[in-house]
Amino acid sequence: MKKQYFGTDGIRGRVGDAPITPDFMLKLGWAAGRVFRETWGSRPTVIIGKDTRVSGYMFESALEAGLVAAGANVKLLGPMPTPAVALMTRTQNAAAGIVISASHNPFYDNGIKFFSDQGAKLSDVTELAIEAAIEAPLVTVEPSELGKATRLVDAAGRYIEFCKATFGEERSLRGLKVVVDCAHGATYHIAPSVFSELGAEADIVAASPDGYNINDDVGSTSTRALSERVRAVGADLGIAFDGDGDRVVFVDDQGILVDGDELLYILTMHRVATGRADSGVVGTLMSNMGLELALAEHGIKLERAKVGDRHVKELMQQQGWHLGGESSGHLICSDVSTTGDGIVSALQVLAAMVDAQKSLRELLAGMVKLPQVLLNVPVTASMNLDSPAIQGVTRQVEEALHGRGRLLLRPSGTEPVIRVMVEGDSLEEIQAHAQRVADVLTAVA
Repeated sequence: MKKQYFGTDGIRGRVGDAPITPDFMLKLGWAAGRVFRETWGSRPTVIIGKDTRVSGYMFESALEAGLVAAGANVKLLGPMPTPAVALMTRTQNAAAGIVISASHNPFYDNGIKFFSDQGAKLSDVTELAIEAAIEAPLVTVEPSELGKATRLVDAAGRYIEFCKATFGEERSLRGLKVVVDCAHGATYHIAPSVFSELGAEADIVAASPDGYNINDDVGSTSTRALSERVRAVGADLGIAFDGDGDRVVFVDDQGILVDGDELLYILTMHRVATGRADSGVVGTLMSNMGLELALAEHGIKLERAKVGDRHVKELMQQQGWHLGGESSGHLICSDVSTTGDGIVSALQVLAAMVDAQKSLRELLAGMVKLPQVLLNVPVTASMNLDSPAIQGVTRQVEEALHGRGRLLLRPSGTEPVIRVMVEGDSLEEIQAHAQRVADVLTAVA
């Protein structure tokens, strides 16, 4: 069955536009509570956390009311990173966790992510069951069966200690000067403690959320200010999280961006050096071919999943591998965390630096990213990518790349465009190839 509300990363949209409305969230909470109650019995516990968007308070209250009306207990975390909600769901023996967040999107968007009792994304079966329950009339359980809502007041401290433990007691960040960009998001009260308690000289920026400034020219999607700050204070590096704390990117001491592909390479090479490497890692269709070529030199395969952390995690599980990630900085180290965790991933990168006694740039010496061009071509809904004209130009471009590049045509999941991505050794050549394909798409459309 096709889902009506759940996408690849929960339910997301603009606040006030269906389904991101208070009445829908009330019904969603009730429907979820009903489904979890059928599975777990009376009064299942559901954890709720959120990022720093102003609308989070409104949706938190609506979800809480719906869950309680369905006979579920609720534990409220307040503003907390998405991976912290996954952790608390596991450690509190909860039936599920809910995150109110739109990740790296602006403040006027919001969304809902669910975690299973194991801190992983919900199964398709469970999501479909919740959607089916949404269509039923909302009926409150008997007063004696109503759930209770409480606050888990020590959640931040628990998560901080968890993050620090993943770094290893034998390591220290003493002598390292780092700028940390919290995107005015959910890591604002967590990341400063983690890095300073591990010994780093931490210069914290974008850690004053007001409900409206989340991801506003800061964080992992906008590193210009971070780069300038790193250079201005003479830091060794900078770290940027996104609004809900599940993504991370770095900048080096010169303020040059180190993206998710490069961080995945550093993590893999650290595991090679310490004898913990798997035979492969998982990237996505958008992962730079330079990563694939660099890993191949060490006999490590790069398998590509569809874009989205859910697809990355699924392929990791199928292959039995422990590392995966996206260029955006959503990295999964499944042997230390069940989900993408920006702080934990950052600490894994810093552990590689500490163990090797090398800078970020030195750790990247074995990887050269190929130039990449991405064009968005407006198309009609009926566009057929299998048409002879499109197949013909695709074949010609792939032959011209001689195995030292890639062409990818990918329909957008959110707008009527085809994304044309071309990689290769020469920027000038791939720009020409991308435009050639775009022209054919435009003509066919």
